Amino acid sequence: MTNSVVRANGEKVLGKEAAEKEAPSGCLLEVINGTERLPYAVQRRLEVVQRLQRYQGRADYSAEQTRGAQELGVSLRSLQRFQRQYREQGLDGLKRQGRSDQGQPRVSEDWREFILKTYRKGNRGTRSTSRAQVAKRVESRAAELGDVKYPSRPSVYRILAPELKRAEQKQKRRAIGWSGETMQLRTREGLEIDIDYSNQVWQCDHTPADILVVDRSGGVLGRPTLTTVVDTYSRCIMGFHLGMERPSAAVTGLALRHAILPKQYRPGYEPQNLWESYGVPQYLYTDAGADFTSAHMDQVASSLGIVLCRRRRPAEGGIVERPFGTVNSEFFATLPGYTTRHMKPHLSQAEAEACLTLEQLEGLLVRYIVDNYNQQPDARVGQDSRMGRWQSGRMAQASPMAERELDVLLMRQDRRRVYQGGHIRFANLIYQGEYLGGYVGEAVVLRYDPRDITRVYVYRQQGSKDVFLTRAHAQNLETERLSLADAKAISRRLREARQSITNQSVLAEVRDRLQFVDDVLTGKIAAADSQAKDPAESDRQDASELPVERRPLPDIRVYDYDQLRHEYGLST
Repeated sequence: MTNSVVRANGEKVLGKEAAEKEAPSGCLLEVINGTERLPYAVQRRLEVVQRLQRYQGRADYSAEQTRGAQELGVSLRSLQRFQRQYREQGLDGLKRQGRSDQGQPRVSEDWREFILKTYRKGNRGTRSTSRAQVAKRVESRAAELGDVKYPSRPSVYRILAPELKRAEQKQKRRAIGWSGETMQLRTREGLEIDIDYSNQVWQCDHTPADILVVDRSGGVLGRPTLTTVVDTYSRCIMGFHLGMERPSAAVTGLALRHAILPKQYRPGYEPQNLWESYGVPQYLYTDAGADFTSAHMDQVASSLGIVLCRRRRPAEGGIVERPFGTVNSEFFATLPGYTTRHMKPHLSQAEAEACLTLEQLEGLLVRYIVDNYNQQPDARVGQDSRMGRWQSGRMAQASPMAERELDVLLMRQDRRRVYQGGHIRFANLIYQGEYLGGYVGEAVVLRYDPRDITRVYVYRQQGSKDVFLTRAHAQNLETERLSLADAKAISRRLREARQSITNQSVLAEVRDRLQFVDDVLTGKIAAADSQAKDPAESDRQDASELPVERRPLPDIRVYDYDQLRHEYGLST
């Protein structure tokens, strides 16, 4: 292989014999292999040092040496050191010299163990410790021991780098729910739960629905709150609550009640498939909001045998939050009154289009969940539908509590006093129930569902327990369905019209409104308007016709069918 000489100008390459002839006496030019690749910094130093060798003994040597130091960006003393190392070691003297202990640990084993132990202990359970805090702890420990050669902050960071990398990889590897992997949830309390079957872990959360609803007279009520309960194993929606109330422990209780009990549907809202999912979970996995951490929720969990768990970070709630986006994009977006997250520019248009009542929206949502969402497969759990996966992963468990026992725990409640005749007044309505005449003057507890307050459950407190007395029905509204939001809206309109608020007035308002809607749909309203605009027709109107007097409806007595069966021995 041919040897060559690197000249200062980088252009002329000589053989070994020619190099010796070209070199001034007393100078040594390095002969290197032509195929060897040197770092750029080393090449620059070699060019400058070899050029200075040709200037030795000349008057302009000092000026050339100063110019060479400036080219390399080093001091004159450093350039002189490069020249000396080149004369003594050759090309190796121009290369960067590594540490003799490079690659060897320079931190004692005791300090290394202390750093790792402090970091791991500080990140156990719900605690969190950063590497900077560990470095501060090292300084404090060194001050206690009087050690002046303790590990520096960069050394602490270098020791903790593998730990941080493993933690990051573990988080990436633990992508919950991907097919073929074992799902695992880590709670703020330090629990690690492997998801193996249905009804093991439920998750619950709230969100404002991206749609505006109206009351029965067409007035805009606003955006309802949607609360869902999702099974972690199957991603099946177990139950929900849709209402105008803000998120609270009471709203969470109503959603849990719907998820725990077998599902029942009102006439006109029966889905084609069965909503077969129900039961009691082993864990309830939520965020740390006040609606999940209240004393009421602790009492509910204790009574039902549910372990309450908190998420460590908001980002770990994707399983329960992902359905919100799907429902908004696939369901709410197709309905009148849909509003985007940035609703101010489109609020007037959304209000003009809104026409669905809360009851109608709830019925449509039931159909969507049962016949669409739960029948679809989840991309992260395989090809089975969500409902099918819930059924295949279902484990044997104890029967759920009786409905009345769940009402005590999970339904909304209020206190009222029984009036003469066994009447109760609630939400500007008069209620009457069996056996209440014997409790006149006593305070009772009402439990109700805000979506329909025409029927309430009456309890009497005995010691520390509430004992069920009877069902009470709103007089003259037994065949109607009225939500708490609608009742408040009707009462507000009656007050504005300076009319007394009674069951009769509420019933009349409901019936007049329904009749008006029927007349609009059948075209009677348009025909009546055209007749009223014709003067000839109006002149021929019989002046003797008087408006029909509206008579009050008689009181309707409501019997408790279950109680009658029990009294007359028909249960067998």
